[in-house]
Amino acid sequence: MGGHTTGHILVDGGQTGTRLRVETPSGADDHELGPIRTDRPVVEQIGASVHEVGIPRGTWTVAAGISGLTPQAARPSALLAAVADLGVTSVAVAHDSVTAYLAANRDEFGVVTAVGTGVVTLGVGRAGVQRVDGWGYLFGDAGSAFWIGRAGIGAALRAFDGRGSETVLQERAAEVFGPLEELYMVVQGDPDRVARVAGFARAVDAGARAGDAVAQRIIDDAADELAGSTITALERSGHRPGENARISWLGTVMTSNARLRRRFVDVVGERAPGVDIGAPCGQPLDGVRLLADLDDAHPLAAEVHRSGV
Repeated sequence: MGGHTTGHILVDGGQTGTRLRVETPSGADDHELGPIRTDRPVVEQIGASVHEVGIPRGTWTVAAGISGLTPQAARPSALLAAVADLGVTSVAVAHDSVTAYLAANRDEFGVVTAVGTGVVTLGVGRAGVQRVDGWGYLFGDAGSAFWIGRAGIGAALRAFDGRGSETVLQERAAEVFGPLEELYMVVQGDPDRVARVAGFARAVDAGARAGDAVAQRIIDDAADELAGSTITALERSGHRPGENARISWLGTVMTSNARLRRRFVDVVGERAPGVDIGAPCGQPLDGVRLLADLDDAHPLAAEVHRSGV
């Protein structure tokens, strides 16, 4: 990028990886970076990600959707100060459920469930904005990749003990993590343990597709959890039977796991007949881009933390 550059820096910060897009009048450059660690201050991590890709000084705005962001942790003025040396004039940050909603549903009332390493479900309706789950891998995230992976490892260890049904997951766990007698110590001592456990969700999915009954039950239970969170968010945001609403999703767990997605659609359709259940309108970075210019009248405007010079 030569000369004085004007544009947007868009950040989708997740627990498995961070996607950053540098958008200028001449085009867009995408970058894949490391994960956001929710046990550390998140704003400093976003600032480091922006500097990591070598953006030249110019006139920039920054918009970020961040996993694990709480109102107290948002601190947009701190993020602005961290990237001011690049010529950033304004920042807008929000929980990644907000940018997921914008990506999936745009301006329509309804619900999005964003399912990756973790999960959060957001409902928007006449009664306002309602967030369900998103409580992290220790206390929540029901139906997420971590939840599925942990359930799969647990099933493998139960089979190894003789307490549970035989399952192909026992063999898969040994292939991924090594001897099962050592698994719990290996994983507990790994600083990337959350991502590694979440990664085992792929083995559970493969086992389910191969006909393993234990793996299939885990996938079905995950779909039921996600559907339950979705119905809760729909009801709490003020939806009434017969009213229009759009239900959608984001994240690799929903997009790549056909069994889970089909069951989710079926369960939500049974519990909320008449709602529109469909694929997202866009991808997470599309939602981050919409965040940058979100109108103050939008129902989600109050969920955005801003700072400018």
